[in-house]
Amino acid sequence: MDDQTLDMRPPQDDQGFSPGGLPPRKPRRLKRVIGFVVGGIVLVAVIVGGTIYWLDARHFETTDDAFIDAYTTQMASRVASQVTGLMFTDNQHVAAGQILVTMDPRDYQAKLDQAQAQQVSAEASLQQAQAQVQVQQANVDQAKANVIVTEADLLQARQDYNRFQAINPRAVSRQQIDTSTATFHAAQAKLDANRQTVGGAQAQVHASEAQVLAAQAAVKQAAANAETARLQLSYCTIVAPVSGIVTHRTVETGNYVNPGQALFALVQDDRWVTANFKETQLAAIRPGQDVELSIDAVSSVTLHGKVDSFQAGTGSAFSVLPAENATGNYVKIVQRVPVKIVFDDDRLKDFSLAPGMSVVPSVRVQ
Repeated sequence: MDDQTLDMRPPQDDQGFSPGGLPPRKPRRLKRVIGFVVGGIVLVAVIVGGTIYWLDARHFETTDDAFIDAYTTQMASRVASQVTGLMFTDNQHVAAGQILVTMDPRDYQAKLDQAQAQQVSAEASLQQAQAQVQVQQANVDQAKANVIVTEADLLQARQDYNRFQAINPRAVSRQQIDTSTATFHAAQAKLDANRQTVGGAQAQVHASEAQVLAAQAAVKQAAANAETARLQLSYCTIVAPVSGIVTHRTVETGNYVNPGQALFALVQDDRWVTANFKETQLAAIRPGQDVELSIDAVSSVTLHGKVDSFQAGTGSAFSVLPAENATGNYVKIVQRVPVKIVFDDDRLKDFSLAPGMSVVPSVRVQ
């Protein structure tokens, strides 16, 4: 027999397949082995990666319920007037003390002028009352001087009267005795009258002093009215109380605004993160711990911060409608506590972060 007669295998094509299209057994087994190997490598990689992730993640507490936060000052008018000028544009950064809004000041300028005129009038009345006190005091001094003169006259009259009464009636005439007696009694009466005049003059002094006190009170009231009018006039110019960004503007030039009407918001420059951690996560979190901050708006950069403080109560405790757990059926829900995280990164100034932006903080607890 030749070699063709001894070879009983079915003929195969150039790629090793039989005419029936079935692959040889050896390549199939090789692919199966390769599949098991690849699957094993992937499984080991997953296990190793998961272990590494768990070992690293256990050192952090994180939450996706966190946002950029900032203080917002709602600016409102303090007087009723017409807006004459806006000194800013939308979303402009302004400095503390910068003029932002001007309003028509004419009504308030007129009130200030009137209050100042009343103050001048009150001050003049005070000076007049003070001068009247001096006049009345002079009358008192004059009345006291008259009393002294009258006392001297009375002393002379008493001496003459006693002298005429002591000598022999035959040595003097009856007319001289009557004259000395009348002069003596007249001096007594005049002295009593002058003393009464002193009392009246002193009463006039007290009345004038009371008028001075009333005039002083009127001056203070007029000064207070002038200061109030001055303040009202100053309110026609609205300045920035702090540095920040002007936003949410609701006023236009020419609008008539009323006291308390909101005009715009001023977002202050300071920024921090408010992270609402679950109460079960707080056991390991302490103020001063380092925090890695991933911000959606700048996802390519991880900023650094530190835990600053905890709110003294859960978020639900300060909600508009707090839960009434003492009524009906109770279902326990894990509460969240706002945690303040401050930035500790000089790169913060390179980004424009606005309140409300989403943040994912990772607090290193170990």
